[in-house]
Amino acid sequence: MSPHAPPLRGSLPPRGADPAWGGPASDRRSFRVRCLLGGLLALAASGALAQSVPVPPFVSKPDMARLDYDLQPRQIAPGTWVIEGAVADFTRANGCNIINTAFIATGAGVVVINTGPSRRYGEQQRQAIERVTREPVLHVFNLNLHPDYFFGNQAWGDRPTQALTGSIAGMQAEGPSYADNLYRLCGDWMQATESTPARQPIDPNTLPQPLRLGQHVLELHRLDGHTADDLVLLDRRTGVLFAGGLVFANRVPTTPHADLPRWLASLDTLERWLANGTARQVVPSHGPVHSGTAGVQQTRDWLRWLGDTLQGSAERGLDLNEVLRLPVPDRFARWAAQPAELHRSLTQWYPLHEQRVLAAPAR
Repeated sequence: MSPHAPPLRGSLPPRGADPAWGGPASDRRSFRVRCLLGGLLALAASGALAQSVPVPPFVSKPDMARLDYDLQPRQIAPGTWVIEGAVADFTRANGCNIINTAFIATGAGVVVINTGPSRRYGEQQRQAIERVTREPVLHVFNLNLHPDYFFGNQAWGDRPTQALTGSIAGMQAEGPSYADNLYRLCGDWMQATESTPARQPIDPNTLPQPLRLGQHVLELHRLDGHTADDLVLLDRRTGVLFAGGLVFANRVPTTPHADLPRWLASLDTLERWLANGTARQVVPSHGPVHSGTAGVQQTRDWLRWLGDTLQGSAERGLDLNEVLRLPVPDRFARWAAQPAELHRSLTQWYPLHEQRVLAAPAR
């Protein structure tokens, strides 16, 4: 279960329709019989093969008895550390720690990127940073509105916590429901955690802008598609790209706030940076750190397949239960959070595609 998952719901048939099929039975049953088998085969075969990304072992060993995340910073570039989360779905065994957070010791102060799913994570993140560097923390960035990006902000109350204005509005609106879901999913790991949105807004109209600190120049960019406001940081010195939720690697992307066409456009932007050498190493929020475009390609491949599945299934007259039973291409089958994350996406978005098809003028 996702902390930002929509309530479960079935397909929404139009008024007067046969609820078993989402349309008048006399019009749609024969259409379904003709198309179901061909649709299954076409959907399973669609899309180009995405590159694989090696998944390193999850080095942290969360201790549920002591509620210790065992956070292990790993240096990936000069002055740059990542604290990797499990490439998995939320479980109590992993402490609901499935996000990559990061920090950069610039020589003039530390920049923190994302603060994790709980107050306890934020506190232990702060301790882990202090074990690596004594530089003061100057900036804490939350890359979007999802809870594991900002629920650790409680531990950073004496430091600036920053996010795009739209992300802060989303944090404020959805924070209480996020907290309810995370307490249910994560249990005692959430003790004393409260939704704590970022306090310092970043005006998207001022971006892109450089943040010069010590030996590093961080470019702040506002993209979108995974959410309405996706903050991306690019370190010009090291070529490390903190892509947030725009890039997933070896994990099914989450889509509760997604706009697929805009997300695909943002991936094109990231790929250009990687192709021209502006960026060289990608830190996704979910999935292994990697060089090159493999994560961008995986995410694009999945989004195109998902969009084709939603639209094609609606045009074929499938109901939601049939869509949930469609085969998944082999290249996606072993990704983390499969099939749960796919089912969440289908449950949330398929009724909209049905409604659009049914409302379209007859040809």
